[in-house]
Amino acid sequence: MAIEFTKYHGLGNDFILIDNRSSSRPQVTPEQAIEMCDRHFGIGADGVIFVLPGKNDTDYTMRIFNSDGSEPEMCGNGIRCFAGFVADLEGVSRTQDKYRIHTLAGVITTQLMADGQVKVDMGEPKLLASEIPTTLCPDDQKVVEQPLEVAGKTWDVTCVSTGNPHCITFVEDVAAISLETIGPQFEHHPAFPQRINTEFIQVVRPDYVKMRVWERGAGITLACGTGACASLVAGVLTGKCDRIATVELPGGPLQIEWSISNQRMYMTGPAERVFTGKF
Repeated sequence: MAIEFTKYHGLGNDFILIDNRSSSRPQVTPEQAIEMCDRHFGIGADGVIFVLPGKNDTDYTMRIFNSDGSEPEMCGNGIRCFAGFVADLEGVSRTQDKYRIHTLAGVITTQLMADGQVKVDMGEPKLLASEIPTTLCPDDQKVVEQPLEVAGKTWDVTCVSTGNPHCITFVEDVAAISLETIGPQFEHHPAFPQRINTEFIQVVRPDYVKMRVWERGAGITLACGTGACASLVAGVLTGKCDRIATVELPGGPLQIEWSISNQRMYMTGPAERVFTGKF
């Protein structure tokens, strides 16, 4: 059976979007998602995202399979693409439309802006070791600039959950990091029982940082929305960043805010439709 899809990307972090509103179960299996994400023998993507019926008074439910078949709790760039795809499905103009979306990380609200950008209320970050989860600190403590041995080197890391678990470390030059070598060692480190996303951050100014990321289940990607949010929070916790900053990723910039008034994170960035097809 042919599966209709639309390809989207958020700063080069690309996804296969599937209209799954007629069923609460994804149309494809994790194994099929791996085939679809293959960049040589499939469509090519960092993940497959499903638009399912809403739950508990939400408009829609989002589920995602990574390119390795695993299922993350949430995806920041993916949920912006989700919002754009839903607007296309509904045939509405992208002007100030809001959606409440059920995810495994909780309810996320998106707002389609008049300039084509999508603003996402990412909620409050989780900072305790038990919430990441990680064994780097006692469960009831924050993980801020803790030493971690990886690849024969001690890294000072700060851990934040923004729906997904993140390990952030600040470096002098992100371009010098060998992501393909170091990334998997962070992801599968025994200190992270559910694996980890890892961000390497170069602070250019308190309101402007450069970021490269190794994503759990996807590897090197051009952008990571939840990681950009987590990195700003880590920058504030360590005194390196302002609460509002531009996070420059290989695929382009995201505008991130960690509000001082309500402690919620806000991410604003693009969601671009690439093409449609059948698989």
